[in-house]
Amino acid sequence: MPADARLVVPVLAPTGGAGRSTVACLLAAELAAAGETVLLDTAPRLASPWPGWTTAAGGGLSALPPAEPATCEAVRAACSGMGGPAGGWDVLTDSREWNAPPLDLPLDPAAWYQLAALGGWQAVVADTPHPVTHDLLAARCAGLPGQTRAWFALPYSVPVLCAAASAEGVQALQQAVMAMSAENLPLHRAVAVLVATGDGRLPSVVRAAATMLSARTAGVVHLPHDADLRATGLRTGRVHARTRQAAARVAAAVLGAAHESWGAPLPPAPQPAVLRPSSPVVPA
Repeated sequence: MPADARLVVPVLAPTGGAGRSTVACLLAAELAAAGETVLLDTAPRLASPWPGWTTAAGGGLSALPPAEPATCEAVRAACSGMGGPAGGWDVLTDSREWNAPPLDLPLDPAAWYQLAALGGWQAVVADTPHPVTHDLLAARCAGLPGQTRAWFALPYSVPVLCAAASAEGVQALQQAVMAMSAENLPLHRAVAVLVATGDGRLPSVVRAAATMLSARTAGVVHLPHDADLRATGLRTGRVHARTRQAAARVAAAVLGAAHESWGAPLPPAPQPAVLRPSSPVVPA
């Protein structure tokens, strides 16, 4: 990607257990070949696997006080490093001990976008914790935009929608897609990922759902079952070759959706406004 471009990839799901963090990790590792990449862990520390998957090399989110202006150097220094077949990439998570007081993390996706823009990364993967269908309905009833719409609205955003490749998983994803369609969200640049829960042929209901989803989204990718990931998680780095191939297809679908929507190469991304010191108040 061009040095002044920025692709935002929020990883979303209608329910828990959909493989969001796994997909986010695999996708970030693949996008590292296209440009400097960061993964933003937007979940509370005790609800996130990232503090256990990363080493506490950087200061983490706690090193960025919300009431003080940050610099590119400070944001970069707060990250933990991750390796992959396509090169290294960064993770910004809460890397403190489990019993530290919880951080007051921002809910607004624009705040996370500003943080990524300040760090100067070209690819930004956001691991999100909120259930999208509930968020859409709650936001509609309250007359508010909601987090899901806000993630879709960020500049050069290509959302990835995850679901377990089971009858319940695809039903929840189909319901989420219908809700997004009713809210006129741009599903044509969203990518669906169906995460297998076991070996063997996908159930017929999952294959049927994939056909429906492929007509409404930019693409549908099946992520195969990986026994090593299930047994040891992503900290060990042991990933089956077919899993990496599927992750490469997810990354290709994301980049393809971005280029189809905005052209190739991607246009320059918006930059955060420069913070200027306020003028002292002079008494009359």
